[in-house]
Amino acid sequence: MSTDLPEEFRALSRLTLAELESIRLLLRGGSVIDWHRLNFRSRPEIDRFLRAHEIDLADPVDRARTEAIKNAATSYLRRKFDFPIPKPVADEDLAGLLELASTKGHRQLCACTILKVMHIIHHLEARELLFMLPTSDEEVFHLVEQKVYRVVGDALAKGFPYVEFIGGRKNKDSLYTKLLSKQEVSAAQIYDKLRFRLVTRTRDDVFPVLNHLMREVFPFNYVIPRESTNTLIPFRAWCESKAELKRLLPGLQLSLDLEDEGGGLVDNVFSSEAYRVVHFVVDMPVRLPEAMLAEAPPAAWALGRVIFVQTEFQVLDEQTDRSNEKGDASHAAYKQRQQEAVMTRLKVGIAGTREEPGPGRRKTIPPGMFPTAFGREDDEK
Repeated sequence: MSTDLPEEFRALSRLTLAELESIRLLLRGGSVIDWHRLNFRSRPEIDRFLRAHEIDLADPVDRARTEAIKNAATSYLRRKFDFPIPKPVADEDLAGLLELASTKGHRQLCACTILKVMHIIHHLEARELLFMLPTSDEEVFHLVEQKVYRVVGDALAKGFPYVEFIGGRKNKDSLYTKLLSKQEVSAAQIYDKLRFRLVTRTRDDVFPVLNHLMREVFPFNYVIPRESTNTLIPFRAWCESKAELKRLLPGLQLSLDLEDEGGGLVDNVFSSEAYRVVHFVVDMPVRLPEAMLAEAPPAAWALGRVIFVQTEFQVLDEQTDRSNEKGDASHAAYKQRQQEAVMTRLKVGIAGTREEPGPGRRKTIPPGMFPTAFGREDDEK
């Protein structure tokens, strides 16, 4: 672990059970809907979690918005499932529900159930809000970049253990090639139009860096399920090898064998099995400026101030980054494989394409995925 780090950097020894649960969810690309409890220990932890959502309960507009979502969730549960919700639970605000969901008993179960439905409603209505806005991808992406650059820039200024931070957007040629290389030829399948890459000093810094991103940039519950790749750190073996993490393992809510039962299917047949990375995609919450909201139609005003933007992240350590630049795992080798396959597909169709990967093959993401403006050749993944 890097030394002489600032107080804001939460080293392995300071990670809580809630934070380790979040890191695990991110690494395996799981869904928070499959959880049955939360593990917040204090109100400041809850307040920070809400800030990551761009929610401020001290703001009357935000408070009214969360109450509307809660009421919609409880109404749905009662209407569709005749789900009994005790009045003390139904009367809690969002922070109170998060606190209850971290306890035990029937009220804890009710709070978790309500929060899961609220998660879905908020996400759907924020997506609807985005569609209503008279704005371009360029403007929306700029809001995301501002947020990420501010947080990471502050971390760099404080001495966080980053040796490289790069952000960028795919150019049109890269988007064309990616779509041509995929069986699912749909722009909706492209999650990495906007992406960021972080290289840490050591592998011990990876978990704390992931935790910092979830504390300050995006909440763990909006990691997109089944879009994560972790070929860098085997979760169970890594935690068992670190005394700071091993103490937390008995408290995890899902079996420690879960990661060994098979990873997600992958669709990138061009990547090398030797490539190592933590890659994931999030629906990043972004708070809209008042000027942008003012241009929205009146029907949008009831949908809040937050939209979600799909954003890709890569995190790895410096030593692994150097290894990834060698041989079959290199960007040049990846790009060559992809271009050859695309050209074959264009000329002869399915008769000449490579087979899809079989069940259990892990998804790997090639290096060099960022534009030349940041010192690396643009890929066409």
